[in-house]
Amino acid sequence: MKRLFSILAITGLMAFGTANATTIATTTTTTATTVATQDDTPAAAAAESESFHQELKKRFIEGDPAFMGIVLLCLILGLAIAIERIIFLNLSTTNTKKLTQAVEDALSSGGVEAAKEVCRNTKGPVASIFYQGLDRTDEGLESVEKAVVSYGGVQMGQLEKNVSWISLFIALAPMLGFMGTVIGMIQAFDKIEAAGDMQPSLVAGGIKVALLTTVFGLIVAIILQIFYNYIIAKIDSIVNDMEDASITLMDLLIRSKK
Repeated sequence: MKRLFSILAITGLMAFGTANATTIATTTTTTATTVATQDDTPAAAAAESESFHQELKKRFIEGDPAFMGIVLLCLILGLAIAIERIIFLNLSTTNTKKLTQAVEDALSSGGVEAAKEVCRNTKGPVASIFYQGLDRTDEGLESVEKAVVSYGGVQMGQLEKNVSWISLFIALAPMLGFMGTVIGMIQAFDKIEAAGDMQPSLVAGGIKVALLTTVFGLIVAIILQIFYNYIIAKIDSIVNDMEDASITLMDLLIRSKK
């Protein structure tokens, strides 16, 4: 029995020693591989980034810079207008509930002048509509309502300013791409006609131009369409707030007259 325990103990020690040695060797190998990989990672990333830019530049040149440049100009102008509209709309967004409560408190405590002062110190179309309505309270509720409706239309026009240009670029970019497609196919058939033979190498260049201009035009249209939909949704939200606030203002003035 003692011999059996001795054999088992020796076997366990040998197995533990072998496993430990294997673990150390594996850890050393893994560490060396990791270090080597980390050393190669910046070079690989730089090569990948460089190849992406080179590939993009290559495709842009292959797609006929005359058409690709026009489509790129549509993207730049469309994005510039979209970013300007997004900034303007975000600055025009007002906490309507907070403003309404402040105007109501000012009307009950300081009258119309105090409420107008609150609107003066608040940015956004809702505050401007409130101010125009409060400025005509002496002329009666009908005049207030007309002023609110009229100035609401003015504010809506300011919110929608230049948005039509984005929709123009959305329609123009794929149309220019399709025009490049047609011209590329015409060039391919011209080469076939001049050579008098149907060779793939003659057609490949024209078809490549056609496909690249189409793809680039569609990409530009998709990007601008996303921004356009966001802007339209933002405008609709602000307009709904303006309409609700106008109704609330009329209710406040009716209650204050009683």
